[in-house]
Order: sequence, then structure tokens, then C-alpha cells
Amino acid sequence: MGSSIGANIRRERERHGWSQSRLAREVCRLAGVIGEPVGRQEISRWETGKRKPREWLPLLAAALGVPVDALTGAGTPPEPPLPSLDDYLPEGDPLAPLTARRGRRVGVDAVRDLQQRVHGLRLADDVIGGRDLLRPALRELRSAVRVYREGTFTEVVGRSLLQAIGELAQIAGWIASDAGQHDQAERIYRLGLSAARTAGDTTLAGNLLGSLAYQRMNTGDVREGLTMARAALENAHDAPPRARALYLDRVAWAHAKRGEAQEAMRAVNAASDALAGHGGEDEPGYLYWVDAGELQVMESRVYTELRRPLRAVPILREVLSRYDATHTRELALYLSWLVVALADANEPEEAAATAERVVALSADVSSERTAERVRVVLTRLEEFRDVPEVRAVLDSAA
Repeated sequence: MGSSIGANIRRERERHGWSQSRLAREVCRLAGVIGEPVGRQEISRWETGKRKPREWLPLLAAALGVPVDALTGAGTPPEPPLPSLDDYLPEGDPLAPLTARRGRRVGVDAVRDLQQRVHGLRLADDVIGGRDLLRPALRELRSAVRVYREGTFTEVVGRSLLQAIGELAQIAGWIASDAGQHDQAERIYRLGLSAARTAGDTTLAGNLLGSLAYQRMNTGDVREGLTMARAALENAHDAPPRARALYLDRVAWAHAKRGEAQEAMRAVNAASDALAGHGGEDEPGYLYWVDAGELQVMESRVYTELRRPLRAVPILREVLSRYDATHTRELALYLSWLVVALADANEPEEAAATAERVVALSADVSSERTAERVRVVLTRLEEFRDVPEVRAVLDSAA
């Protein structure tokens, strides 16, 4: 019984996208206690079955918004808990080589194989949601760090290994963020930053810091996100054009989230100018997806965030008319911005039709990003509940 309770607690916590620390805070808040008699470690013990919540069970259920029976029921056999970097990385510098290496010799072929697996993970992320992809991503990261720490190799191969670990950390962090595991994602991004800096790869470091900045912006810490995005831009003077365009896009988004219209549009225009300089230069493979269409998406999102629907709607429609329908998550996300823009333009019937599509697409993707956008869309439509088409969508979603 204890193990099934633990699995149910973990399932409901992950459904909310909460860390164990967040759940502990919610339980203490509901209990009205001073201090933290329940902390992250206690939540971990409950989830792994090492302890039973006992008198805390009703408060756990209340914090998670479920009946007690939902936590005590047997449910389906749980998967083992997700590993975290803390489970398999050493104290201190996680990339520090072992004092006496005894592992196999690592050559360029092993590095090339790792790079191919990293790129395969990126391509998988285009079509698979974060909750489904997180486990394999973490396994790859654990394996790559172990190779670096235990293997023997030349200086050149070591630098290539660090770059591959940095790239792997970027996509693994992105996947963790998409799964709603934001604390985990930040730890992964910071591991990647350590690898990129050790390798002397400022472009990769900028991409990692920008990815962390983007997560910060979208989880409420916009001020720090803007600081990070600016640092990523300013510290990568030799970055290729598409990398600079990506960094500038993140700066633009931060300004838009802060309601700073002029600064946001300057960054959008600068990103377009940077992309115009792209052509034949040597650049990392992870920039493959940065193109004019992606910049248009960010421009439309900036206009939507700034409540300028007459500019946002035409751009979004143009982008969506040619978007790859197999990229379900991104399609749902972009459509969600169109819903908000249409609502701002006082077009509730069309917004409702688009929202219905967003909800349907999101049901097929194990992504916290799309789940959150569904919540945003439905909240935005509430003011039009008297419109029959809107009411039908809201009632169906409820």
C-alpha cells in the first residue's frame, strides 16, 4: 500500500508540474504551521515508500486538489521515479575527472556517435512531448558524463566530449522544462554551462544561458530572465548569425513580458537583421531550426503579448498556413497565441474554433507547455462565456 501511495503522490505532483519542494510548501501552508515540518526530503521519502504520510495524507490530497482515495488507491503500476542529476553526479564539480582514470580509451568515433545521438534527441523533441522523452534524455546525459569522467582521451577529444555534453544538456534541459520539471531543467542547464565554459565554446554557453533565461521568463522571473538573455547575447561576440538571432529573440520576449514595447520591437528587428547575415558560415548543427519562420512566430508572440492583435493575427495565420502538422506540440502552442490575439481583437467565435483545435491537439501531447497554454486560452475566453461557441468550448474542456 505504501508504495502505491507514493506513486500516486508523485503522479499528482508531476501532473501539477511541481517540484517536491513546492509540494512541501503547499502542504505546510494548508496546515498553517510555522517553519517547515514537511520538507523536500520528507516528500521524497513518501514518494519512494520509505515513510507513510499518515496524518499528512488529507493535507497532501487537499494541496494536490484530489480526494484522499486518489492517493490511497492502488492505481496502475508506477514507473520508477525519474532520476535527477543529483542521483548520479558527484559532489562539487560534476565534470571533474576521476583521480585515476581506468576506463576505456575514448576516440573520435565515440564522440561522433554521441553527437549523432544528441541530434537524434533534438529531432525526437520536434514530435514527442517532454514527459515521454525525459527518461531517455536523462539516460543519455548520465552516460555522456560517465564517459567523460571515467574514460581516457586526448585534449582535442576531451573538448569535443564537453561540447557534446553541453549540447545534450541543452536539449535535455529543454525536455525537462517541457515536462514541467523546472528545477530539474535548471540544474541540467547549469551542468551544460559548466561543460561549455570548460570547452571554451561561447556560442554553446550562450544557447544554454538563453534557454535557462527563457524558462525563467515563462515561470514568472522575467527580470532575471532578461538579465540572463542579455548576458547570453553580450558574451557571444563571435557567435554565428543564427545564434545571435536566437539570442535576440529571447531578449525581445523578455521585454514583451515586461510590457516594454519599443525595446521588444528593437530586439525583434535586430534578430531579423542578424538572420539576414546567415549564409554558408561554419555553425553548430543545433541551430538548424532557426529560420525566418521562427522569427515570425516570435514577432507575432511579441505583438500578442503587447496586446496588438491587428499585427499579430496576420503573421500567425501566415506561419500556421505552412507549418508542419506533424509537429503537434508547436502547432498547438502557436495556435494558442492565435486564440489570445483573436480574443483581443474581439473575435470570440473564431477564437473559440481555434481554441477547440488547441485543446484537441494538446490532448495528444505529453507536454506541460501545451497544458499551460490550454489553461491560458480557456481563462482568456471566460469573458466571452455568453457567446454560444465559446460556452461550448469551455463546458467541453471543463
